[in-house]
Amino acid sequence: MAEVQAPPTTEDNAMQGVVDAAPTLAQPAPVLAAATVEGTGPVVAEGAAPDEYSCETLYIQNLNEKIKPDVMKASLRGLFKTYGEVLDVVAHKNLRMRGQAFVSFENADVAKKAMKEVQRFPLYSKPMQISFARSRSDAVVQKKDPNNFDDHKTKRQEHKKATRYTNPLKAKFRAKRLAAEIDGGAALPTAKRPAVQMPDEYLPPNKILFLQNLPESVTKDQLNALFSQYPNLYEVRLIPTKKDIAFVEFLDEGSAGVAKDALHNYKLDGENKIKITFARK
Repeated sequence: MAEVQAPPTTEDNAMQGVVDAAPTLAQPAPVLAAATVEGTGPVVAEGAAPDEYSCETLYIQNLNEKIKPDVMKASLRGLFKTYGEVLDVVAHKNLRMRGQAFVSFENADVAKKAMKEVQRFPLYSKPMQISFARSRSDAVVQKKDPNNFDDHKTKRQEHKKATRYTNPLKAKFRAKRLAAEIDGGAALPTAKRPAVQMPDEYLPPNKILFLQNLPESVTKDQLNALFSQYPNLYEVRLIPTKKDIAFVEFLDEGSAGVAKDALHNYKLDGENKIKITFARK
């Protein structure tokens, strides 16, 4: 690839301003208690507010079910490791747990920061819904309290048996299966309200930029060279399993806005225009 040449920074490229009265993203509705996951065990704190409760493990919903679990786990690990050590990522392919995952960190503060910054991030074109798990995962207990790991695992398994017939998600799944058996075929899907999501182009300013439509051969050094021409660059983050997207973080929103306006639609490889928007908060 030819050496990257970024357009010169001019006052005309300064941030165009904030969109007034931009609509606020709707917060995901409180989730019901998730089923116990083998090897992880936590369930979601129903309606818990981040300021009231926090945990080392995050529960993630609305993941793209077409992505294989191994690929999804690698993508989640690559996305969240920038915030701190990821102890474990759990995702299953069984019908009841599709589209869901658990990500465990070493401490709750790291998990809280990751949840705040990655909430509603469109991983594989679906905005993630993230909340705290209700209890510690096996990986967290094994790391921080190994002497009580066996007791923790026993209690988790007992809880799993006790809620086998009372867990709301399991009950819903059994009802669907029973309806399908009675009708002699698959139950008709329930109509879902379309999720209202603000277009990327109208997201409020953020010190983190989201890059799309990158050449798959792009490297971190090339993006560093491109964005370092603008002041206050902090970090460039690539997603190992999704090579056409990246995050670029600046020290402040103003610097990020200047770089965004200057490089949006820039042809990094001479052919395809890169799309740059503010990352979702």
